[in-house]
Amino acid sequence: MSSKSVQQGEFYELEVDTDLEQSSAYNDDLAPTKIKDRTWNKWNIAALWVGMSICVPTYTLGGVLTAYFGLSVTEALFTILIANVILLLPLTLNAYPGTKFGIPFPVLLRSSFGIVGSNIPCLIRGFVACGWFGIQTMFGGLAIHLFLSEVSSAWASLGGVGEVIGFFLFWALQMVVVIRGAESIKWLETLSAPLLLIVSLGLMFWAGGKISVSEVLAIPANRPADAGFMGYFFGGLTAMVGFWATLSLNIPDFSRYAKSQKDQVVGQIIGLPITMFFFAALGVVLTAASTTLVGETISDPISLIGKIDSPFLVAIAMVLIIIATVSTNTAANIVSPTNDFQNIAPKLINHTRGVLLTGFVGILLMGWELLKKLGLLESDVSVESMYSNWLLGYSSLLGPIAGIMIVDYFLTKRQHLDLVSLYKSNGLYPAFNSAGLIAFAVPVVLTLLALNVSAIGWFYSYGWFTGAFTGALVYFLLTKSQVSKEA
Repeated sequence: MSSKSVQQGEFYELEVDTDLEQSSAYNDDLAPTKIKDRTWNKWNIAALWVGMSICVPTYTLGGVLTAYFGLSVTEALFTILIANVILLLPLTLNAYPGTKFGIPFPVLLRSSFGIVGSNIPCLIRGFVACGWFGIQTMFGGLAIHLFLSEVSSAWASLGGVGEVIGFFLFWALQMVVVIRGAESIKWLETLSAPLLLIVSLGLMFWAGGKISVSEVLAIPANRPADAGFMGYFFGGLTAMVGFWATLSLNIPDFSRYAKSQKDQVVGQIIGLPITMFFFAALGVVLTAASTTLVGETISDPISLIGKIDSPFLVAIAMVLIIIATVSTNTAANIVSPTNDFQNIAPKLINHTRGVLLTGFVGILLMGWELLKKLGLLESDVSVESMYSNWLLGYSSLLGPIAGIMIVDYFLTKRQHLDLVSLYKSNGLYPAFNSAGLIAFAVPVVLTLLALNVSAIGWFYSYGWFTGAFTGALVYFLLTKSQVSKEA
């Protein structure tokens, strides 16, 4: 007996038979979403982005751009807005095949990189997510520690040990949410979105009257007076695009549940740019106001709220921050590596094992920070420096994958995929697609060269854009050449 792909309206559904059930490239969790389970409307998609965008790293983006990229406050906020409008293009385009065929990110990659070769970009994407997962879990654990410290002086006396316990409590909470599946995440995001907007507005109200927003926006750039704007702007723009470069790849993991293409497109347009701009602006204003509010400059909202002289308000705020961080971390940083790890060995790693594997890798990546908090290790490396340097720089290497995916689906395959063959190790798609692997390797090699050759340093400085364009162009030329030879 053989499986077959069936079209229903704009969707395709897979009717699975024994050939796929026995295939080493198939399991039920990576299988296309059934049409009856594609229930996310535009408001669910928008809520997903509100839930992912309102988080501690977003809050600090304005400060990152002013401190590290030489932009003024107004320029920084403008850069964040433009970056997220630009991101809508790869996000909506890469979401299309997920919506049409119901397939997750790793399975879509099999078309451009090969059934086995897809594991290379999968693991690169998954490793970045595990790094973010560890950092966000650290923030969530701190919120739990501060909440329990407000209700128990005994807990407050634990200090760093309390933060480590909070980390593992928060870790376990996230594992439970994701193991329960996509509907659990949909419910969490839809519930948390309005709560997160309320706490954001509450923070703005709290700071209101204590600082002039116009004065904050007028803070000048810290770059040399004769330096041009554009070079600093494009450097900051690349970093801000790199912030969601990860989701621009694995957005099919969520769009596979969308009710229609219109729902995924409209939902992303509503949810992403405005939320990112608003919460980053809130971070800029509150960081500037922190000196007036608490007597010192604090760029971390959790620490800032912890300074409020009201145990009740602090406790309530920490509960909301815990919800915010769970909603961000589960969707942005656990779903993708869970699917990516399954792609390695679908018959051995199911959804639950993928979730737990993601969780344990996240613990390992943050092990040094946990040991520091326990007083067992001394290190000058901070979570903030890891976030500002390694992860954003590493994310720029994801640009080529995005470019390759878009060219493969829209230009090479012309929006048609052989759904059955995507789950077969001996079907239409090869084990390794040389075109995809070469198109990925070329910009990566150029990026590494740019780190050491000043003449092409711009290739690294604008890494996401240069990588995406180069990867897309090389893949297009290679696949066009292959078609010409076959003809």
